[in-house]
Amino acid sequence: MKRDGTPDIEDAIWHLKNDAQFKIGQEGLSSLVWLDDNPTNITNSQIETKLAELETAYDNNKYQRDRAVAYKELKEQFDLLYHDMVADKGDKTGEWFKHIKAVKDANPKG
Repeated sequence: MKRDGTPDIEDAIWHLKNDAQFKIGQEGLSSLVWLDDNPTNITNSQIETKLAELETAYDNNKYQRDRAVAYKELKEQFDLLYHDMVADKGDKTGEWFKHIKAVKDANPKG
């Protein structure tokens, strides 16, 4: 996985064979060396297909990553809920609901 969390060739290989032993140089797939002799005969085409699948899944879940950053910490959310309950606002008029709705509205599912 790259530093930014996006999938890479190594992720694709490990999804195809979770105990694969290999090394990859800076040239990417063209520099792939199997340290375990590739007993399941994973092809470059399979690796590229799996990488495309992982990238699509990553892209499709962007809203989840954005929401995770935008939500308040759980302790803050619980505090909002507590104060809403004390004020009899355990419905759509409470501050917790407003916060959650604002985050979801700002980061809709794809």
